[in-house]
Amino acid sequence: MRTPHVVVVMGVAGTGKTTIGPLLAGRLGVPYAEGDDFHPQANIDKMAAGIPLGDEDRRPWLDAIGAWAHGRAGLGGVVSSSALKRAYRDRLRAAAPGIVFVHLTGDRALIEDRMAQRQGHFMPTALLDSQFATLQ
Repeated sequence: MRTPHVVVVMGVAGTGKTTIGPLLAGRLGVPYAEGDDFHPQANIDKMAAGIPLGDEDRRPWLDAIGAWAHGRAGLGGVVSSSALKRAYRDRLRAAAPGIVFVHLTGDRALIEDRMAQRQGHFMPTALLDSQFATLQ
């Protein structure tokens, strides 16, 4: 089963984007790209220090994801991205018209528990509230 669309698996940290994204890509027979890999090091350092990203911080990250999605236009692909604000999703749509969003959700307690059990990830559970506050 192939799709010419690029699918963005979105949601706050800990909703399962990195789990569901590759499974969906495998089912669709298209490549998967991990959204965290598009972050500049400055963003990773900021989040690791417990500082939420602002709109300016997210622009280069969104543009990098958008460029990947644009390059997959007509071929299909799946990429993970929190894409928390409508403006962020609009930025991705502008880069890759026809992009499709799949929004993963979950109970806050479950998501916090998942985040606490992750090993080797830069995103601390302390930033979960800022993610929910930013989500539109």
